[in-house]
Amino acid sequence: MNILVCIKQVPDMEAKFAVAANGVWYDPTDLAWRMNEYDEYGVEQAVQLKEQVAGSDVTVLCIGTDKAKEIMKKALAMGCDRGVHVADDEVFSREPYEIAAIIAEFARDKGFDLVITGMQSQDRGSAQVGLLVAEMLDLPGISTVVGCSLDGDGLALSRELEGGVRAKVRVNLPALFTCQLGLNKPRYPTLPNIMKAKKKELITIAVADLLKVAGRQATTALFVPQKKGGGLVLEGDPAELADKLIGILKEKTTVLS
Repeated sequence: MNILVCIKQVPDMEAKFAVAANGVWYDPTDLAWRMNEYDEYGVEQAVQLKEQVAGSDVTVLCIGTDKAKEIMKKALAMGCDRGVHVADDEVFSREPYEIAAIIAEFARDKGFDLVITGMQSQDRGSAQVGLLVAEMLDLPGISTVVGCSLDGDGLALSRELEGGVRAKVRVNLPALFTCQLGLNKPRYPTLPNIMKAKKKELITIAVADLLKVAGRQATTALFVPQKKGGGLVLEGDPAELADKLIGILKEKTTVLS
């Protein structure tokens, strides 16, 4: 099975964010970086399938700056066979359609049986890229996958729907699916595998070689929501509370008018 798994480098969500000077994205200075959590489940699933199907091969792809190679090394240490880094210092400005087009252009002639992406990225959260790639490659696309197993020449997948409902589907290969949290338990790279990862192929491709479409939308402003005043807690018996509430509403109505 020939598998492509797509990952993204994102800031640690516990970091303190500030709007960058350009006003359209966050300031990357002094932020700690990690692999997008949804993508970790994708890498683990790709490696599990590789371990189950003899002769399988896993390629990990990441679009980003040179810093992105660090998380790619983790994916290689987890069990991916090679890495493809699409060098793009302006990746933060790319809309989902452009990101998907880059991935699709790379994957189009590689004969992948399966493409795996995270359901969404933690910093942008559009949840569009994976299924856009499926559309561009004319593949069946299954989203929010929380269960995956081999089923003959295809896969049996479990999807998480709204309200915690699960839906079971079967798909023939080639196909694409996006990973929801809880799909599996991502492994920690062992020291021997970290050392082996250093010898694995990690190639870099310029984004200009793959980006064949123009963006259709752009971020015009990024800002931190204004802080609002705290709520007012009323105490007392119901009749007294009702009088207090009516008084407050009358006061605010007078101020607004």
